[in-house]
Amino acid sequence: MRENRVLGIIFSNMHDTMLGELTENRTTGSVPYGGRYRLIDFVLSSMVNSDITDVGIVTKQNYQSLMDHVGAGRAWDLSRKRGGLVILPPFASRGGSGIYRGRLEALRGAMGFIKHSNAKYVLLCDCDIIANIDLRGMINEHIKNGAQVTMMVKNAQVQPENLRNITTVIYDSEHNVTDILVRPDVKGSQNVYMNVMLVEKTLLERMVSEGISHDHYSLIRHAIQPSIGKLSLKAYEFTGYSHRVSGLRSYFDAHMELLSTEVRSQLFPRDLPVFTKVRDEVPVKYGLSAKVSNSLIADGCIIDGTVENCVIFRSVRVGKGAVLNNCILMQDTMVSDNTHLEYVITDKNVLVKNARTLIGCDTYPIYIAKGNTV
Repeated sequence: MRENRVLGIIFSNMHDTMLGELTENRTTGSVPYGGRYRLIDFVLSSMVNSDITDVGIVTKQNYQSLMDHVGAGRAWDLSRKRGGLVILPPFASRGGSGIYRGRLEALRGAMGFIKHSNAKYVLLCDCDIIANIDLRGMINEHIKNGAQVTMMVKNAQVQPENLRNITTVIYDSEHNVTDILVRPDVKGSQNVYMNVMLVEKTLLERMVSEGISHDHYSLIRHAIQPSIGKLSLKAYEFTGYSHRVSGLRSYFDAHMELLSTEVRSQLFPRDLPVFTKVRDEVPVKYGLSAKVSNSLIADGCIIDGTVENCVIFRSVRVGKGAVLNNCILMQDTMVSDNTHLEYVITDKNVLVKNARTLIGCDTYPIYIAKGNTV
């Protein structure tokens, strides 16, 4: 309904420092995933599938590949004369640096876009969560409860290595938020904030204005935490599959989980498609010596070797006698004959030649940067 219209805001760079070499020349949102997708495809598709048709993408740096991928939003039916998809470039809030410190400062640069919208609510999302979410459930609960802010949470096991990147939420039986812990010293099962928040537009505008006037920059620390008990702040539980990409190891684990039929059925249901930029390619070509098991292989590949438990992106070439186990090979990677790779991640346009043997492990996969020759 128009009176309950929602504006989508996506932060594309918020977790770049967590992903190391993967985001050296790209944003978190444009990190490749699953053979043909980018991380931003999941949150952007979730918005479109939930009838959110006005979306702004907040950028900071290294966003050329993101712009190339999303374009004008045609793949998501967001290329429109009014509304649709808008790229919101970085701004200089302090000393002309062009770098914002947190979401409050990032939102300051987007205030013109937000105020111009006639939406009643704003949905704020990051790109570090791989999940297919029907956001209409959260929106309906928010309206039904008369909430001013609703935070999406997922009950998950917290590992010590993930503490620096999480926020946990404590709430009562009626889903009223009673406490929020940023980077808490906890472990085990916790209600983890999924970096998805629905907030009244007028309230968000006030939070940004007041926060910037006090040189505050963190939306959670400086605006939401001090509002506990003062605002109608609710938690909304998400129970489907999700995976937080918080580093190279979790990126690798996300792909290995994708080899599960159950995970794929939750990520790619027929009624909630995940859209992405279309690239026409010929079908995969398997040579007479090819042996492939439990792997996902995208269009345009030529496979002449053995591939097991791997995710292979578009236009990858695997030579004769090559053996690949538990690997992720991004677009246009070439693996020469008789090469042996285990627990290896190659970025785009990598060449592995001279029958090399590279063996990592599941807790520390080998990463080869974009355009390198090994």
